[in-house]
Amino acid sequence: MFKSSARLASPWAQRAMATTAATVGLGASYVLYQDSMTANAMTASEHGLHPPAYGWSHNGMFETFDHASIRRGFQVYREVCAACHSLDRIAWRNLVGVSHTASEAKAMAEELEYDDEPDDEGNPRKRPGKLADYIPGPYPNEQAARAGNQGALPPDLSLIVKARHGGCDYLFALLTGYPEEPPAGVVLPPGSNYNPYFPGGAIAMGRVLFDDLVEYEDGTPATTSQMAKDVTTFLNWAAEPEHDDRKKWGLKALIITSSLFLLSVWVKKFKWQPIKNRKIVWNPPRK
Repeated sequence: MFKSSARLASPWAQRAMATTAATVGLGASYVLYQDSMTANAMTASEHGLHPPAYGWSHNGMFETFDHASIRRGFQVYREVCAACHSLDRIAWRNLVGVSHTASEAKAMAEELEYDDEPDDEGNPRKRPGKLADYIPGPYPNEQAARAGNQGALPPDLSLIVKARHGGCDYLFALLTGYPEEPPAGVVLPPGSNYNPYFPGGAIAMGRVLFDDLVEYEDGTPATTSQMAKDVTTFLNWAAEPEHDDRKKWGLKALIITSSLFLLSVWVKKFKWQPIKNRKIVWNPPRK
């Protein structure tokens, strides 16, 4: 009797144990997930002021980049940002059909010199740039970059939009968020500047964008906010050059999958359902 009752109870015990284990596992996973979504700092300023959400024209599901803004943003990068920051992952050919024509990109590349194959005597030679060449950085190596910026290393801007929490909102807020004077009581390290959007508030880069700093070829007023918006759009494209194509293919995929779904509903209702619900009756012949 004891063995038979134990056998009858064992499936229920196994279910209870499995349910308990699943509950504990899900609870632990939820706690770990919530802990990973938070970060603690000694003070609120160490987090950096959270940037506001701006209405970027390319944020919509079916929206693409403003290519005129990309062109202006490249001009701001070339005339302002390129003095300190590199753009190692972007080649001149990447600009063709996006912000510049092939002849324009080729002309800009040919203004620079790149290392070429050595001559017959082994002496290094230089050549004009080509569309296949990558946009050169301002410094030959990291040591030179630190020496020219009081020990700070200017980051490469190729993927900066993806590398910073907040993306475009963070970059725009950072570029336009320099106050005239730091708040009372804020003590900055030597050679640093105050920006509330930078974690810790102390940033080595000073304010670089001022009204009419560049002259746009299309006549757009070069205000600080306009230049920040344009260069942020350009850097977003640099980090996601497939952005426009991805949305186009996504729209095509939605259309195809929706059509296939409707087709499957029609097949089930008018083709499969009558076969599934039909009744087959066999009447044996009478003797």
